[in-house]
Amino acid sequence: MIRLFNVYYPIRTVILLGGEALLVWTSFLLAAWWRHPEDSYVVLNYEGGYLKILFATAAVLVFSHMFDLYEPAAQWNARGEVYFRLLLVPGILALTFAALASIFPRVLMGNHSTVLGLLLVTAALFVWRIAYAWLAQKPYLREKVYVLGMGERAQRLVQGLRSRAELGVEVVGWSSNVELKREALASHLMELIQLHGVHRVIIAMPDRRGTLPVMEMLQLRLSGVKIEEATSWLEKISGRIEVENLYPSWLIFAEGFRFSPSFILLRRAFAILAATVLLLMVLPLIPFIVLAIKLDSGGSVLYRQARVGLGGKVFYCYKFRTMRQDAEADSGPTWALDNDPRITKVGKFLRTARLDEIPQLWCVLKGDMSFVGPRPERPEFVDMLSTHIPFYGVRNAIRPGITGWAQIRYRYGNSVEDAKEKLQYDLYYVKNMSLGLDLVIMFQTIKIVLLGRGAN
Repeated sequence: MIRLFNVYYPIRTVILLGGEALLVWTSFLLAAWWRHPEDSYVVLNYEGGYLKILFATAAVLVFSHMFDLYEPAAQWNARGEVYFRLLLVPGILALTFAALASIFPRVLMGNHSTVLGLLLVTAALFVWRIAYAWLAQKPYLREKVYVLGMGERAQRLVQGLRSRAELGVEVVGWSSNVELKREALASHLMELIQLHGVHRVIIAMPDRRGTLPVMEMLQLRLSGVKIEEATSWLEKISGRIEVENLYPSWLIFAEGFRFSPSFILLRRAFAILAATVLLLMVLPLIPFIVLAIKLDSGGSVLYRQARVGLGGKVFYCYKFRTMRQDAEADSGPTWALDNDPRITKVGKFLRTARLDEIPQLWCVLKGDMSFVGPRPERPEFVDMLSTHIPFYGVRNAIRPGITGWAQIRYRYGNSVEDAKEKLQYDLYYVKNMSLGLDLVIMFQTIKIVLLGRGAN
């Protein structure tokens, strides 16, 4: 896997995206040369041809991402649906070009270069996807992995590797039926290495004292076989840090956890800038939202609620009210449920469109929240969750956010088990946070909002 913006991506996915970018660029470039054989140099260099091709290439990648064409499920299942979505990309791009050209006539390259480029792009994308799918199935392009360990954790790792074909990994064996003695493990491991030519060994043993074949592992390491720990590998393939069997020493010595004053200051400035820009964009909508809430149900427009922030400090978080005024009068603090009857009609729409989150931008400007970070939880729930979930307090090491890694990777949670799952994503973010990762989260959030996914 390759690490970009502190997020791990399968190398195959990066190759797929890079190949498509190159093909789109080449298709429009060939179209420009073909339709302007005499003055292609002028068209490309002095009439903004290269910038127009760059815009078209970026648009294709964005639309492909919006249609989930780089997601694992889209790559390896329902081939007919994948090709249908692939056909939608140049179709949406053509409509976009037509709309832009009606406003800015010179935005496109002349002499039907854009039309020819779209035809070449459509053919190139289909051929590339077919060729990529064929190459990805070849066994000699897969990395052979052996999992050294037993138990539920090792089983989860093996299932995760075998279920994600886009990783390009073949699990040739694991010590599920091997007696947990050093000699037996060493013999089984060396036999598989010689038989299958293993490229990587992942250690998933809960207790290694007296059982780990240290000298054999060192011999393999010196011969070029990669040796990794299961916690790090599970972090890579799942985008989360599992709290089960997690030792404080791993968190202490692991790379990441950047809390330097300069980085915190830069991250704070980025949050203020993002909140200010978004607030200016949604400002015209606020009067209509206020009016809709007032007409739908009686009571205040804003809802104020105590939340736990940086360092465990309690602050007040503001949202547009989406439930009836006395929502917790009888039950006390409770999580919102699926199809919660307390949610008003306007509130349901505001939650789906994420418009109820707008007042939280003021919390960002005040300094209680950041734009990206773990979701702030209520003090009543924090006290309860801290007793049931290990390392829960780690998420309070940074400011909470309007959006975050857990929000884009996991559904809305309304139970202790959901809180545990989301904590594992929050730990990943706290460990790997960077401005690049924040941009990835914001870009993915825009996609989720536009498609109306995961609202509650």
